[in-house]
Amino acid sequence: MLSIALKMLFGDITKTIGLVFGIAFSVLLMTQQGGFFIGLISRSASIVLDARDVDIWVMDAATESAETTQPLRAVDFYRIGGVPGVASVAPLARSVATIKTAEGRTESAAVFGVDDASLRGMTDKFMVGTRDDLRRPDAIAIDVLGYTKLWPGAPIEVGRSIELNDRRAVIAAITDAQPGFSAPIIVNTRLSQAGIFSPETGTVPTFALVTVAPGADRAAVAEAIGAATGLKAMPSDAFAAMTLNYVIANTGIAFSFGVVIGLGAIVGVAIVGLTFNMFIGDLTRQFAVLKAIGLTNGRIVLMVLAQAMVIAFIGYGIGLWAASGFFDGVNRPTSDLKGFYLPWQIAVAAAVATIVISIIATFVSLRRVLRLDPATVFRG
Repeated sequence: MLSIALKMLFGDITKTIGLVFGIAFSVLLMTQQGGFFIGLISRSASIVLDARDVDIWVMDAATESAETTQPLRAVDFYRIGGVPGVASVAPLARSVATIKTAEGRTESAAVFGVDDASLRGMTDKFMVGTRDDLRRPDAIAIDVLGYTKLWPGAPIEVGRSIELNDRRAVIAAITDAQPGFSAPIIVNTRLSQAGIFSPETGTVPTFALVTVAPGADRAAVAEAIGAATGLKAMPSDAFAAMTLNYVIANTGIAFSFGVVIGLGAIVGVAIVGLTFNMFIGDLTRQFAVLKAIGLTNGRIVLMVLAQAMVIAFIGYGIGLWAASGFFDGVNRPTSDLKGFYLPWQIAVAAAVATIVISIIATFVSLRRVLRLDPATVFRG
């Protein structure tokens, strides 16, 4: 029966292509928008994800995300350092500054002041220069995407001078940090230098960055820090997840992308359902012949489902290939869509949605066949 079903399916190549196109377009829309959603909200936790040398983030108890920060007191660092299992603790200050180039271009930047001694709390990926270059006078590290925004088309090089809040800064290194969520440019500098750029907020720590002793459990140490200090202490992965959940719950991003993804599924059902209905309608006589020779409705349902699954498999493969190619093309260090990718979870969800779409389209179209009178084949 499978061979007969496939011959019937590919006997009308035009409608088969239409069915494949409907599935492929639906998969492309769902996976592309899903990848956009993941890439966009991930930017809210970019500073956490980039700081691979941090085990635990400690912050004010009222802090809800990496973007909504509260200042810490100097005494908090002594109390954190005295908790068993803590190997070291370093400050991180977050402030906002206005960048102005010699050419007159102006942009907003998030400035992160890292500990002068350890330089902990920033990305370890550098396009040009190293972390130690920040020890130079007036030195800053800027992300490569921010660099290209300030100097479009210019070669990637260090040594350029800019103004940060009307104070001179020299680009000593260029990082491959992930873009921020609320600020388009990421700047790293020493904590003491950040105080020069932003005298009021540059040296006020907003996070305490903790490394745990060898063999210590991060979750247990974080819990001990919270109990001893009254501050919020979370392992890096938990803090990143909290930030993502905060953005999802407090912005309209999830709803907006959910609507688009839902529309993609609806479009898939509509296109495939209508085309498949016409396809089945054109095969009415063939199905009447099969019923006349004794084929049951159950076998016919299996045949049509097999046809639908073949279409789903081909269409899903084409749609996923197109979405993967798109993200491979746009995820470049100097692209505005840097960091956008197609997670495997989105691909699996799209596969499930494709199967559901195909099954719905199948049963919508089968009503005509199941009610078909085999005597139709004997009528003129």
